[in-house]
Amino acid sequence: MTEKNAVYVEPENQADAAVILMHGLGADGHDFESMVPELGLSGLGRAEQGRAEPGRAVAPSIRWIFPHAPVRSVTVNGGYSMRAWYDIIAIDPNAPEDEAGICESAAAIGAFIHTEMEKGIPADRIVLAGFSQGGAMALYTALRQAESLAGLIAMSCYLPLPGKLASEESNANRGIPIFMAHGTFDPVVPFAFGETARDLLRADGHAVEWHEYQMDHSVCQQEVADLRKWLLSVLG
Repeated sequence: MTEKNAVYVEPENQADAAVILMHGLGADGHDFESMVPELGLSGLGRAEQGRAEPGRAVAPSIRWIFPHAPVRSVTVNGGYSMRAWYDIIAIDPNAPEDEAGICESAAAIGAFIHTEMEKGIPADRIVLAGFSQGGAMALYTALRQAESLAGLIAMSCYLPLPGKLASEESNANRGIPIFMAHGTFDPVVPFAFGETARDLLRADGHAVEWHEYQMDHSVCQQEVADLRKWLLSVLG
């Protein structure tokens, strides 16, 4: 189901968990829609576990939400307007960052979290996820979220505004399980950016499960398999 600001993929049974996944720069909410069937998490929800058929896999009934980033001018792409969670000045850790844009998008993502809570999904059954610029937003938003979330997925990305994390992070999510993954041949977001984010988070006491794959700026089959295992561990 597509709405004005997001794409929704509903489970067969009543949802008992939610994953909110942000796309990368220039894409939209449809970008990761096809990953839902690839994950194979179509088992019975928690409410149905007692009636599960012998041998049938039990999996969470996940509502997938794929928000659309707003359209804005992106400096690194010559000022061209595209869907972007915030402006990017340059692919350089020393470049200025669009703090206003990051905060604006974090508030919008937080609204999706609160909407799911209003629908009956508790915060500790909600995973925040993202790829590339969307992964950066997942990191930024989840670590500052007041409610304790189920987990955080950050794929092929970096940590925005790292110098502000210590003073702004929420105690509610200091123990949040974090799945981070990066391609060793990534030409868009350098592999070293992901390693730096991982090391900073671990030094700050966060539990990061790190995966690296011999790929470029993409998602591979092994990553999908590892994501499935991780999601079952935090939502199963």
